[in-house]
Amino acid sequence: MNPENRQKLEARVRQAAEAALASAQYVSAIDVLVGIGWLAPSNVDAWRQKRVDYLERVINANLSKISEAMRLFRSWAMAKGLSPSETAYVARQPGRPALRFSKSGDGGIERLYRTHWISPALKEKARERLEEKINRPPELVAIVPLHPDWKCHRCGGGGDLLTMEPPGPCCLRCAGFADLVYLPRGNAKLTKRVAGLSERKLVVVRFSRARKRYERQGLLVAPRALDEVRAELGYDDFAEGFG
Repeated sequence: MNPENRQKLEARVRQAAEAALASAQYVSAIDVLVGIGWLAPSNVDAWRQKRVDYLERVINANLSKISEAMRLFRSWAMAKGLSPSETAYVARQPGRPALRFSKSGDGGIERLYRTHWISPALKEKARERLEEKINRPPELVAIVPLHPDWKCHRCGGGGDLLTMEPPGPCCLRCAGFADLVYLPRGNAKLTKRVAGLSERKLVVVRFSRARKRYERQGLLVAPRALDEVRAELGYDDFAEGFG
């Protein structure tokens, strides 16, 4: 990379990193790659669902440029006095399999991608809460299929919702979630109470072609949890079939 292009990339990396740090008090490699326009949020979602085998596959730059951008990011973070914190990245799937960042799978490269950089201005308790939040496993998701004639890779069936597994889409019955009921979004109090009580739950998402991202539609929750909270709050039945 010639000096002029490196200088331009450095400015873009710095701008993206500063914005992420100001917003969340920490910044990650993903924040920077999204911020400079090399990584689409929809591709991050697909990767988190294990529909992409490694993140570099969907970064819109060659490996040399990615490496340079990450080097510039680390140099910026160290110059700012940010504190490194290695973070666990696991998939939104039962079993929480680890996510892979690099084409090579090299442990050192993976560790660099996983490292978040935290503001030194945070006090100890605030930093502990932030690190706990960052390392919290992501919510499991059920997806509204884009194509109604999709097939479960296990049984060949279909349905209104699917989960993603490394071999392909999986129906709720085969995934072990057929007993859960749908709670649509719209009542924040009910949703919060039921989500806290239900030991098993999935977030239902639908892909927006206009916004090019997955958007939350509601939850799949244990029927007993929904019934208990509904009775406690005096609400009518909010459980619906999805369709």
